[in-house]
Amino acid sequence: MPNIAIVGAQWGDEGKGKVIDIFAAKSDYIVRYQGGNNAGHTVVIGKDEFILHLIPSGILHKNKICVIGNGVVIDPRALLEEIKVLGSKGIYVKGRLFISDSAHVIFPYHWKLDGLKEEAKKKKKIGTTKKGIGPCYADKVARSGIRIIDLLDKETFREKLKANLEEKNNILTKIYNADVFSFDELYKEYFGYAENIRQYVCDTSILLNDAIKCRKRILFEGAQGALLDVDHGTYPFVTSSNATAGGASTGTGVGPNKIDKVVGVVKAYTTRVGEGPFPTEFPDDLMEKIRKKGREFGATTGRPRRCGWFDKVIVEHSVRVNGIDEIVVTKLDVLDDLDSLKICVAYRYNGKLYKNFPSDIKVLDNCQPVYEEFPGWKKDTTAITSYAGLPKNAKNYLKVIQKLLNTKIVLISVGSERRQTFSKGA
Repeated sequence: MPNIAIVGAQWGDEGKGKVIDIFAAKSDYIVRYQGGNNAGHTVVIGKDEFILHLIPSGILHKNKICVIGNGVVIDPRALLEEIKVLGSKGIYVKGRLFISDSAHVIFPYHWKLDGLKEEAKKKKKIGTTKKGIGPCYADKVARSGIRIIDLLDKETFREKLKANLEEKNNILTKIYNADVFSFDELYKEYFGYAENIRQYVCDTSILLNDAIKCRKRILFEGAQGALLDVDHGTYPFVTSSNATAGGASTGTGVGPNKIDKVVGVVKAYTTRVGEGPFPTEFPDDLMEKIRKKGREFGATTGRPRRCGWFDKVIVEHSVRVNGIDEIVVTKLDVLDDLDSLKICVAYRYNGKLYKNFPSDIKVLDNCQPVYEEFPGWKKDTTAITSYAGLPKNAKNYLKVIQKLLNTKIVLISVGSERRQTFSKGA
């Protein structure tokens, strides 16, 4: 098995956690390369449901090494809680979890600023999870961030935290008229976290490149989706990191020539959480039906997801910017009850037809989707265990998606459990 990057090819929530869990069985190392605890991967094993926010979902397999790369921003409180919850379920991370010493740290002032900035936008809100992700990445780019390696050294941490708090407390009081943070309290709390995570920290770029030299199999795990990528998504309604496959290299310190394949994950329909354009969004009645059947509520926030028809325009964009080689289609079963289905093949705006993804947010906000319609299959697919067993119209729907994207579908999921996944075949 080659080194593989798994990416979301829509707006996130495509079911990557389950797909990563399946691919992890044949991998040696599973690496998270971007985002923070604003993302959640859900894996269902029998009657147990695991929701992971920072630790790669490969941790659920015995003897797998899991890595949190330098491209991730880490809330130590959330990380330690996740380790504790896993331990309570008999899954221990000692000796199997490694954290990059170059990853940046999220502090309470990041959460506070995240929320205050979002509230100040009023009607122009982004839809942030308010977990401090954006402000932490902003500090990273501004070269004022505090990294894990800084957190582990008392004097370095003291110096950097003082400088950051001086700036952040000024912003909080003078711009937002908000309460300030105590240096002594934050220093004591976060140096306590440092002592608890010290055992996991190393130069993970060396760890991974040494593993590749030893012909170990690496699985790169992306969070969110390509349309939330800060460069290639529906800007400004995006996350603050590179959720596309390119982030797998910059977020881990592994050269792009060491990544052999990119697998994109899509739902059989489309969803997005939060604000931003969504050309194929369902009307309210169908929205409620699909949301309920698909359990479309955020793994991290619990927010209801907006749902819509499959959008070829955005997924084709994802295939291109990620270099996607193969596709996994999830949640096909959610469409089982529909009489007919639609696929968006283009947008129309001001008399112009857009077959390719437009960067102009005004076009995305106001365009009319151009649909092709297909008959539904009206059969329960959740117990089906092979592509051959799918209803004819379900097979046709998948064939159309594959043809429109000119990219091979390799796996199909018809439920949340591991066993409810099968190969499409040739």
